[in-house]
Amino acid sequence: MSFDDLPRPTTLVHAPRLSAVLGAAVTLVAETFQETGSFKFRAAWNVVRAAPSQAFLTVSSGNFGQALARAAALAGKRAIVAMPATSAAVKVAAVRHWGAQVELLDPARESRAAGLARLAAAYPEAYVASPYDDPLVIAGNASLGREIAALGRDRFDDVVVPVGGGGLAAGVATGLAEAGSRARLLGAEPALADDAARSLESGRIERNESEPTTIADGARTPSLGARNWEILRTALAGIVRVPEGDIRRGVRLLDSLANLKAEPTGALGIGALLAEPERLRDRRVAVVVSGGNVDPGLYAELITGADAAA
Repeated sequence: MSFDDLPRPTTLVHAPRLSAVLGAAVTLVAETFQETGSFKFRAAWNVVRAAPSQAFLTVSSGNFGQALARAAALAGKRAIVAMPATSAAVKVAAVRHWGAQVELLDPARESRAAGLARLAAAYPEAYVASPYDDPLVIAGNASLGREIAALGRDRFDDVVVPVGGGGLAAGVATGLAEAGSRARLLGAEPALADDAARSLESGRIERNESEPTTIADGARTPSLGARNWEILRTALAGIVRVPEGDIRRGVRLLDSLANLKAEPTGALGIGALLAEPERLRDRRVAVVVSGGNVDPGLYAELITGADAAA
């Protein structure tokens, strides 16, 4: 597969057993088979393809770092990824595997933003890419919205998408709008990291006071990105706050009823149907499963139900 053939088209999973349990006609839009295992490759690919630079710098504890590393390697370019020293060893190893230079940050000494600024000064030739608040990131993610819309203008009543920093949701919203889709767009956000829901309610960007403790690590962002907010403030019909137990149950249901491995953040959409079943009952729903990169030990715990009391 050449660089120009990427990203891969998304994978649709029709899940009648899951639909019966959830009370809605659910189609899973699975980005788990994308390059590096998540939708983040769409964004990283577009950044590397479009930015006039031979070097790229980001800060990431996981999926975007892997995606940028892979995209840069495919294009014969260089990636520098700043990662908290507390990041999972398997994720640090994955970023290095794809050829990126990893710079570990000590969270006790400097924030992610401060570490990124320091490295940007050290590598002035590098394009500094935000994992979500970047126009090239949003444009890359818009390709998923266009793919969903291409399935048919009236195929879905609703599209449910995970929300962290808002890069995926803003991209899907943009792609759906470009293609003239009539589907309602709903966000799914951890109840422990509900800054986006609070932002919609207040009409301005709200922030989390500290890093959220949700199991959905892809949604542990301080707030929506400013560019994302300008899109989502009008594009989102609402956001479902998903309790931790429903996120965990969502991972289990995807495994047992759809034979699909998902990370907790990727299961937020299923968690939304569990948390507010009346909101989507009997509707045709496209649920974006954003990624499948999860620690093996945690995944085993989740699908066996060892965490059921959590």
